[in-house]
Amino acid sequence: MTATVERATERDYSDLEVTIGLEVHSQVLTASKMFCACSSSYAGAAPNTHVCPICLGMPGVLPVVNQQAVVAVIKTGLALNCQIATWSKFDRKNYPYPDLMKGYQISQYDLPICYQGWLEIDLPDGGTKRLGITRVHMEEDTAKLTHVGRERGGEQYTIMDVNRAGVPLMEIVGEPDISSPEEARQYLMRVRQIVRYLGVSTGNMEEGSFRCDANISLRPRGQQEYGTRAEVKNMNSFSAVFHALEYEIKRQGDLLRSGQRVVQETRGWIETLGITRSQRSKEEANDYRYFPEPDLPALTVTDGYVAELRATLPELPTARRNRFVSEYGLERERASQLTESRATADYFEAVVSGLGSDPTQRSEYGRQAFNWITNDLARLLHDDNLAGIEESKVSDRQLVGLIRLLLDRKLNKGGAITLLELLYATADRTADPAALAEREGLLLSNDSNALAVMAQQVIAENPDLAAKYRSGKLTVVGALVGQMKRLDKNVDSAAAKDALETLLAAPTL
Repeated sequence: MTATVERATERDYSDLEVTIGLEVHSQVLTASKMFCACSSSYAGAAPNTHVCPICLGMPGVLPVVNQQAVVAVIKTGLALNCQIATWSKFDRKNYPYPDLMKGYQISQYDLPICYQGWLEIDLPDGGTKRLGITRVHMEEDTAKLTHVGRERGGEQYTIMDVNRAGVPLMEIVGEPDISSPEEARQYLMRVRQIVRYLGVSTGNMEEGSFRCDANISLRPRGQQEYGTRAEVKNMNSFSAVFHALEYEIKRQGDLLRSGQRVVQETRGWIETLGITRSQRSKEEANDYRYFPEPDLPALTVTDGYVAELRATLPELPTARRNRFVSEYGLERERASQLTESRATADYFEAVVSGLGSDPTQRSEYGRQAFNWITNDLARLLHDDNLAGIEESKVSDRQLVGLIRLLLDRKLNKGGAITLLELLYATADRTADPAALAEREGLLLSNDSNALAVMAQQVIAENPDLAAKYRSGKLTVVGALVGQMKRLDKNVDSAAAKDALETLLAAPTL
């Protein structure tokens, strides 16, 4: 946002009640489009090459439903605690936009496949809030329009790429239960986290595969009737949603306080200006002239099939986070960090399991795994511009080997960090950490006989320090350990301290 735009949080709107409902459009990961066999992978493809008569809207063509898209939407509905309709149908949603090749969109209207769901978000005070899900339904994406010349003041025209038209899309419509921009952001983050856990969508907002429209209205606190709502579009990040809603609270609040009325309309978020701008009057359902899609039969889903799909669902983020807290003794914040992505949670559990099954050590193993994954390994991934743990050049087995060397006092922390960097640079996920550490001279010297000889030499060379220790100044043993490490940099500090203290405690002749 620009510095000249006042944020809603900078003024007091406590006398007004905010009501927000979100409509999330998430592309579904399938090999082909929703109603034809064209490839749904359009990123980077030459324009208008993943097309056929069906997605071009040619006369006489017949759509066929993509079964995998239906499965993905049902799984999403189950993860969002929805009821699954045993009988649903497709509808034609008519509107004359240039990005609709057929002049209508195949969608679902009054009988969606998933309905009456909910999810919970975390609140700043540590509590949770349950937000309703009205429906999750199937539809097809539109073509992509690119407007040229508007920013530079030159000739203005629009080009269209039909590759995206017909890509499977699911719309997740939330109840108007959200009451702040922060709750909206938390809701969106949770929905995206779920579809990513399920593997049904990339959830990439910047690529347009996960998009959000927000309906927002204000009313005097205590008034039962909802205020007039505005719909905000063109938001391609969680931050954009947050700031667009903040702006709308200010805009609508100022209108109401000045005695003016809020107009029902669709507004676009202008990121560069930090404002929303009117685009058109808000459509209602009757404006779309919905009617049943005549070319597609009704969709029947049995309870048995739904039960089979439910059994394939992974452990979902909230349940996994809570288990990490109870099973590994992690703080809630750390458990949330690990379970943000399914790949990171899987990697963490693989490391902990690889370290051992001793239940008394689970917390220590969990602490070690968390620290290495979220600090040292995360730093290497960030420096390498890699998106996530799934792209790590260090396997979970290699990290297990590294941590085991550290716990067995065969490496110190500095040597372990060096070993991790070597493993990462080698980029060989089969390399043995112990063999690499030995080859690079990183293993600690902790042979008891060798340490005893070295300790005798250091005490003999530093009689003043030895005398101070024996007189009760026990902290000087650190200086003696330093002398041992001068003789051999790979000396284990703890083992060296033990050897020195044993000799210094022995009676002197």
